Amino acid sequence: MRFFDSEEWVISSAGGMTGEAYMAESGNNKLFIKRNSSPFLAVLSAEGIVPKLLWARRMGNGDVLTAQQWMNGRVLKPGEMSSKRVAGLLKKIHTSDPLLFMLKRLGKKPVSTDQMLKQLVDRAEKGRQTKAVREAILFLQKTAGQAEHAQKAVCHSDVNHNNWLLDNDGKSLYLVDWDQAVIADPAVDLSMLLYWYVEEDKWEDWLNLYGWDLDDSLHLRLVWHMIATTLRFMFWHQEHAEVKKIILFEKDLLWLNEYAANITC
Repeated sequence: MRFFDSEEWVISSAGGMTGEAYMAESGNNKLFIKRNSSPFLAVLSAEGIVPKLLWARRMGNGDVLTAQQWMNGRVLKPGEMSSKRVAGLLKKIHTSDPLLFMLKRLGKKPVSTDQMLKQLVDRAEKGRQTKAVREAILFLQKTAGQAEHAQKAVCHSDVNHNNWLLDNDGKSLYLVDWDQAVIADPAVDLSMLLYWYVEEDKWEDWLNLYGWDLDDSLHLRLVWHMIATTLRFMFWHQEHAEVKKIILFEKDLLWLNEYAANITC
């Protein structure tokens, strides 16, 4: 594939679920190419949240290609997710006015717990409703009003450690893969990170790094979104017939249902 008149670039897949990401190489030059990425990428780059955006070009077939600076580094290890740097970058994202302004310009509207619940119920009705799923949805229905939070922010929605990149010098930390970004309660991101990577007795300390105090109201919001996110991922794997992943998320759901039963609402 030719991006510049004077250079021939070799293209290979860069992985990912969408199949829209590529690595482009020409001599010593290397780029990260994505097809039909959101204009949101430009603001993420300007804010220093993703590697630098170099250019965007419309191809003859109508596709838009974006090229980002290739970063030599690695993904974060699970044990690094509880760090102050991770908390700081999430706080920067959740308090960024430029990110919020651009996502709204792109047509995204704030999402409430009631709207999230409706989407989950609709998806549950199309799949196999186990006892664990029914119990989880019942908890979400009973507590959706109490878990609603008025202040919405840009949320990544998949803060898996594989989406965090640290450069080889250890100076720059990025959060990539923004295809699922929403405007919602920041607890969407915080709940996932805490549940997957931080021991429960350290939640309060980690939230203090982020800048919040853990009270009963926040605790309920975190558990609500832990369950909602677990259902969302489980339904995705059901829709893609990935049985092993479904089993793993159902185990998580069983534990979360038991945990939620002990919360005073």
